[in-house]
Amino acid sequence: MEHAELKQILQLTDGTQIYYRLSRPGRHRRLLVLVHGAASNMTRWSEFVETTSLKEDFDILRLDLRGHGDSLWRGRLRLSTWSRDICEILDHERYQDAIIVGHSLGAQVAMDMATRYPSRVAGLVLIDPVFYPALYHRFKWFYRSRFLTQPFITLLLLLNKIGLHRRHIRRRDLRLLDISTRKELLASGKGKEMAKLYGSPWPDLKHFPTVNYVQELYLSIRPVKHADELNIPVLNVLATVPTYTVTEKTERIIEKLGNGSIGHVDAYHWPLTEKPEETRQLIERWCRKTFSQQ
Repeated sequence: MEHAELKQILQLTDGTQIYYRLSRPGRHRRLLVLVHGAASNMTRWSEFVETTSLKEDFDILRLDLRGHGDSLWRGRLRLSTWSRDICEILDHERYQDAIIVGHSLGAQVAMDMATRYPSRVAGLVLIDPVFYPALYHRFKWFYRSRFLTQPFITLLLLLNKIGLHRRHIRRRDLRLLDISTRKELLASGKGKEMAKLYGSPWPDLKHFPTVNYVQELYLSIRPVKHADELNIPVLNVLATVPTYTVTEKTERIIEKLGNGSIGHVDAYHWPLTEKPEETRQLIERWCRKTFSQQ
């Protein structure tokens, strides 16, 4: 059975408008919230929503995080703000809790929400999460030197506040980009070229506010406090081709947490792009195994 995905706009308590889509055929069921990564938007999840069998048993919500896609916003970004935004959406849609599925920065948001609002998170799916201790040294250095760029961020925020910013930022359909990338690069074995393209800031900056991008460079690798205290089921979908972190170090961190299972995908940092079917099936099996009796 096909379930229509309805586009919604919610004005939050601070006046910010958040755009999201919700697939819910009737009565409330267990909810999955899909959270995209840095400089991204909800269209990163379009293929997943179109093809997943979880629609038969779960409600599915995907959103443009504050500052992304149609939820255009310029200002100070924080993991805590995004977590609170999602909680407001849950309140509006009358869900007590949800399974939070996040990729990269979205995984950071998912962990932050689980530590701040544990009663609102039933489980986590972390797609290639970035744990600070597992970072390659050059990225650790980048985070440690963040104080050097704080004056630049402050200047950008000031310029945005007085109206000196791009008036129109063209939205990017990441579903079309991913399909094109698989056809033009991955189908011919050009994985390194794909990683270089997706890891470059220049294509992203054409479609994303500069002040938001610079802030997200740090938020994507920032250690999440109390992540080791999570007491909920967690699926970690790990990419096996090193990009930003050392896979073995990430696995050891997950083992110490004690409550997470691991699934591997032969990909760089973008499993939803590179191996969408394999990634989707890992998530489907885990969700049904973990929550089918609830």
